[in-house]
Amino acid sequence: MSVATEPEWHREQPRRFWDPSRKLLASIRSYQKNVAKKSIRFVIARKIAVLRYRFWTVITGAEIPLNTQIGGGLMIPHPNGIVIHPDTTIGPNCLLFQQVTIGSRDSSPPVIGGHVDIGAGAKVLGAIRIGNDVRIGANAVVLTDVEEGSTVVGIPAKVINTS
Repeated sequence: MSVATEPEWHREQPRRFWDPSRKLLASIRSYQKNVAKKSIRFVIARKIAVLRYRFWTVITGAEIPLNTQIGGGLMIPHPNGIVIHPDTTIGPNCLLFQQVTIGSRDSSPPVIGGHVDIGAGAKVLGAIRIGNDVRIGANAVVLTDVEEGSTVVGIPAKVINTS
């Protein structure tokens, strides 16, 4: 099993009652599961998911839109200040630390591959592709595509290691 392609769902399971980042992800997953269904039961479930999402968004301080395409196994140890563009695609088993911004300078958002670790305060901006198994250093500003297996740091980000 490749960690870059197969989601490890256990990473998203809440481990205790107060687990804000995982509860936020659970509310997003619940909304996405019920969004296309028209039965009254699913409409009510969707509205409850939105209320849970709003509560956990305020608690965590994260701005992760309900329609963001997120692969399974996303870990957000410290969700404070995370901002993600609504059309961004995030691969499975990624790790996002606090104050990460994934956005767009134009109309096309970034595409993040599988098993990408993004350090605290990093910015991924523009219509770029981040390959699988990439590590982005804290406070890096990524403005260009990053090849699979690379490590990037700096402002603007430069590749320092390719595995």
